[in-house]
Amino acid sequence: MNIRQAVSAAHALGRTGILRPIRPLEYLRMAQLTHQWGPGLATASAIAALRAPHQMAVVDDVGSLSWREVEGEANAVARVLARLGVGPGRTVGLMARNNRFFLEASLAVSKLGADLVPFNTDFGAHQLGEVLKREGIGVAVFGDEFAPTFSMAGFEGTSVPENQIRASITEDRALPEPPQRPGRIVIMTSGTTGLPKGARRATLTPPVDVVVGAFSQLPLRAREPVVVSPPLFHLLGFGFMGFALGLQGTLVVRNRFDPETVLADIADHRATTFIAVPVMLQRILELPEEIRVRYDTSSLRVIVCSGSRLSAELARSVMDAFGDILYNFYGATETGWATVAGPSDLRLAPGTVGRPPRGTQVAILDEEGVPVARGKSGRIFVGSGMAFEGYTGGGGKEVIAGLMSTGDTGYVDEAGRLFVEGRDDEMIVSGGENVFPGEVEELLRGHQAVVDAAVVGVDDEEMGQRLIAFVVAKPGSSLSMDEVRAYVRSHLARFKIPRHVEFVDEIPRNSMGKVLRRGLLDKSTFGSQG
Repeated sequence: MNIRQAVSAAHALGRTGILRPIRPLEYLRMAQLTHQWGPGLATASAIAALRAPHQMAVVDDVGSLSWREVEGEANAVARVLARLGVGPGRTVGLMARNNRFFLEASLAVSKLGADLVPFNTDFGAHQLGEVLKREGIGVAVFGDEFAPTFSMAGFEGTSVPENQIRASITEDRALPEPPQRPGRIVIMTSGTTGLPKGARRATLTPPVDVVVGAFSQLPLRAREPVVVSPPLFHLLGFGFMGFALGLQGTLVVRNRFDPETVLADIADHRATTFIAVPVMLQRILELPEEIRVRYDTSSLRVIVCSGSRLSAELARSVMDAFGDILYNFYGATETGWATVAGPSDLRLAPGTVGRPPRGTQVAILDEEGVPVARGKSGRIFVGSGMAFEGYTGGGGKEVIAGLMSTGDTGYVDEAGRLFVEGRDDEMIVSGGENVFPGEVEELLRGHQAVVDAAVVGVDDEEMGQRLIAFVVAKPGSSLSMDEVRAYVRSHLARFKIPRHVEFVDEIPRNSMGKVLRRGLLDKSTFGSQG
C-alpha cells in the first residue's frame, strides 16, 4: 500500500467511525492477530471481540449474542470440527439458514484454515448430492432441518447436524492456533439454468481501493444494526455479513424472509442499513398501508439492493416510500461488484445500475474484444481485483486485457452510467432481431394491473424463437391477453410483442429473486407448442 492509498483508506474508514482511539495494548493485540491470521473472517471476529466485546453481534429468531459470545462460540465449534479432522486442505460444506449457526460455523471453518462451501438451502437431495461430490466435501455441517436432505443425498463423508455440534462443545472457548494457510471460500452461482457452479475465491477481503470505493459510496457506520434479508450463502448476504463483522455492527437476520418482520426489526433495533433483493422490496411495498405505517423506519440511512434486476418503477416506489436512500449494486458472483447507483442516479436515469466505484473498471466490448462507443451495446467486462479464481468443476469466465466478463450485455451513457440489457444466454432472437426479456418484463411490471411478469423464448419454425409472457395480474383484474399485447405494442418495437400471454398465480424465482425461466416453460401449455 502506497502513501496515497493509505491516506485514502484512513479517510474512508475514519468516516465510518471504526478508527476510534485505540489503547496501546489493544493496538498491539490487533497487530498480532493480523500478523498471525492475515486478513479474513477469523481476524475480524477476534478483533470485534477485542474492541467491542459487549456490542450486540447477531440477532436471530433465537435471541442475541455479543461479539465476545460469538467469538467464544465460534472457537468452541472450531474445536469440535478439528476433532473431526477439519483443517487446511479439507473442504467443509455448510447448509444453514440466516442465523447464528451460519455465522459461527463460517468463522470456525476460517479459524481452522479449511475451505468453506456454503450450500443453497433450496437444494433438493439429488442436486445436493451432485454438488457434494463435485466440491470434494469431506465434512458437512448443517441445520437440523436439513438432516433428511443429506441422508437422501447419499453423502459418504462426515455429516454433523447443529444439535450434534452443540452437544459436543466443551468449556474451552480459547482461540485455536493459527492454521498453516488460510482457507478459501467457494460461492455458488445462482444456477437458474442448471446445476449451480462453484466460484472459488482465495478470500472475500477486497483490495484497499475497492474498500475505499465502497465506503465512499455508502454511508455505512461502525457498530450500527444492519438487517440482512438475502440468504447468507449467496455473495450478497455473505459479503454484508463480512461488512457487519468488519464494522463491529449488529447483524439482524431471520431464518425466513417475512416483509412485516423486516419492518419490525428495523423499528425495534433502529437499524440504519437494510440489505435486500428486488423481490423483497416489492413484497414490502405490497403490504397494506395500514401495516407499513405501524413501524418507524426513520432510522434507515441506507437500503442496498442487488442480486437481480431492479426495475425503474420499483426503485421510484421504494424511494417514495422510504426516502432517497436506495443504492443499487450490480456485479456477478465471479467478478464481485462492478457498479453502484445512488439515489440521484436512480432518480435522474431510471434503470441504471450506476457507475464503477473507485478501484473498479468497467468496459463495454464487442464480439472481437474491442471497446465500443458510448451509447452502443456490447458485452460487459469488469476489473477490480475481486475476480474469482475459476470454477471448481473447471473453466472460468472470459478475460480480456485483465477484465472479466459478467455474462451480461449493456451500454454506458454519456454521463458514464451503466445500463444492463440482459444476459447473453437469455437473449431471444426472434425474426433476426435480438430481444432481452428484461426490457419487456420491466414494461409489463409498470402496468397498473400487473403484479409481476416474466418473458421467455420458445422455438418457432418461422421466427426462430417467439416470445411468451407470463403475467401475474392484480386480484380482481380483468386483464386479457389482447390488452397485454396492445400495451407492449404501444411502447416497444413490433418484434418485442409477446406472441402469447399466459396468466399465472406467481413467477417462480430463486432465493435471490431471479426468474426460473425453465420452470415456467415446464409448466406452460405454450412451451410444448411448435
